[in-house]
Amino acid sequence: MGQVVSLQELLDIRGRLRQEGRRVVFTNGCFDILHRGHVDYLRKAKGMGDVLIVGLNTDSSVRRLKGADRPIVDEDDRAEVLASLASVDYVCVFNEDTPQKLIEVLVPDVLVKGADWAVSDVVGKDVVEAAGGTVRTIEFLPNRSTSGIIKKIRTSATNR
Repeated sequence: MGQVVSLQELLDIRGRLRQEGRRVVFTNGCFDILHRGHVDYLRKAKGMGDVLIVGLNTDSSVRRLKGADRPIVDEDDRAEVLASLASVDYVCVFNEDTPQKLIEVLVPDVLVKGADWAVSDVVGKDVVEAAGGTVRTIEFLPNRSTSGIIKKIRTSATNR
């Protein structure tokens, strides 16, 4: 089971992992209403290295990115649920709209995003590649999304 850690704790952990020669994978997102697509994505990301670190958007950054009615699940709960997944080693919450600062500090060996992103547009690509790391994308499972779940719930509620 993973852990929810502060940025300072994560820096110490990253230093130790670097000394041990462990390959660190980093990804980030909102992970609001965790679903099978998230689980599949995180499992595949973990398969690209030894340790998976997930940067999790705070509630306020999710609102800025997704709108005033999001997130559905608060950041503490989202962080704990993510950390409980077998594929996730560490979760670190960040308040910025992008994980650029977190990536600059961590300098992961592998940076992963969903295939809806072009590799050239992945935030932090320059930092990771300059340090000799790689940027990878993962195809999503079709028809699996938080937005789809929310739409289904709202449709179901209005039809009652």
